[in-house]
Amino acid sequence: MEQMQPGDDLPSAAGGAMSKAASAKDRVDDALSRLESMVEERLRAESARADEMAKRLNKLERQHDDLKKVAIEVEGRLERAMEYIRSLLAADQQ
Repeated sequence: MEQMQPGDDLPSAAGGAMSKAASAKDRVDDALSRLESMVEERLRAESARADEMAKRLNKLERQHDDLKKVAIEVEGRLERAMEYIRSLLAADQQ
């Protein structure tokens, strides 16, 4: 009969330990796979959100440019109107 040293596993315990290790590895691999899937899904969602925000920003920039043009036009018209009023007041005082 083979003599066992302290710390040696029993042959049946060694097989059980190996299957437990393999089972633990499988669970870790499964958890990592699920985590990777979640991260990829989150990246897709954030990428779509970033694209949508870029479109909105582009639209807002165009609207801002349009409003700037209108403001410049209004400013010019107001200046011309004020000059006209000044000329009428000056003519009235003469």
